Amino acid sequence: MSATESKPVMGLDYAQVYDQLAKVSERFKTFNRLVTTDAKIAQTPKTLIWTLNKAKLYRYVPIAPPDQRKRIPLLLVFAIMNRPHVLDLRPGHSFAEYMLARGYDLYLLDWGEPGPEDKDLRFDNYVLDYLPRVVRKVKSVSGCSEFNMLGWCLGALISTLYAALRPNDGLKDLILLTAPLDFTDKKTGGFSRWTSSADFDPDRIADTFGNIPGEMIDYGAKMLKPVENFIGTYLNLWDKIDDPKVVEAWHAMNTWVRDIIPMAGGAYRQLITEFYKENRLKAGTLVLRGERVELKSLTANVLNVIAEGDHITPPCQSEGIMDLLGSRDKEVFRVRGGHIGIMAGSGAEKATWPHIENWLSKRAN
Repeated sequence: MSATESKPVMGLDYAQVYDQLAKVSERFKTFNRLVTTDAKIAQTPKTLIWTLNKAKLYRYVPIAPPDQRKRIPLLLVFAIMNRPHVLDLRPGHSFAEYMLARGYDLYLLDWGEPGPEDKDLRFDNYVLDYLPRVVRKVKSVSGCSEFNMLGWCLGALISTLYAALRPNDGLKDLILLTAPLDFTDKKTGGFSRWTSSADFDPDRIADTFGNIPGEMIDYGAKMLKPVENFIGTYLNLWDKIDDPKVVEAWHAMNTWVRDIIPMAGGAYRQLITEFYKENRLKAGTLVLRGERVELKSLTANVLNVIAEGDHITPPCQSEGIMDLLGSRDKEVFRVRGGHIGIMAGSGAEKATWPHIENWLSKRAN
């Protein structure tokens, strides 16, 4: 009897059994491919226009007709311990692509991967050495004396520090995404639950490693929600593995997540001690290279985008500084979602991206 002939086997015939086994086998092959290979991400055309040490500044190739392009350039600043590719995840679901289509002159700052020689880099360097040079290049290339800036995660912290220290440098509109700025609440969540402990010694960690391994930071972030990160994400993938759209989106995101880079040891020491433990920015006692950082000096228009389900930067770390800003035009926009999902999740192009673009377009002149 051939395998395709019908004969009951535990309520199924041979044909049904082989068909189900074949489907399960294909699903396992797909699952293995998704977790072990890289998708093509960050494909929107861009040109390298500036470098300093490991940092690179790109200008995206404009796609809107000349008469529909915005005058003021927009600079994207991501975190220092991740690749910025999440801002341009995949064709059809890319914030960069979305903004280019609406006429924005778009620039992307990639901090690069620090080497052993960079272990002493601090926020002082990022704020006072790198960003001023980046801004000058953006102004020169765009031919505009003003610029807008979007900072995400630690990129939002760096952008805030720069905006407060250089309020007259041409920054018009500042968008902050999941910005870790206020560490008053040590118990609500995020890394504060661990770093606020007297036993947590960032100097010992930095002395041991030099630059903090990306795997260590990634593991710590995932341990804030261990079941969801180590089990739930894979179960959800398996449940929807026959849906090509879900598979494509998951593969792109997993590719970005797996591309882990270290964090400069000096910045790590400073982040834990001066921000998480001592909350110097909120207290008004933060000093970068002899300059006191005063939030009231920040006068640019501010859109503060907060992820309501953020376990890495809880909402309390972002919204508590709004009353301290010197800006007359400032708005808090709360979005359902997590730290990354609000900009790269399936709902980002329906909620977060349009709100950012609409907010900027209203202040175009």
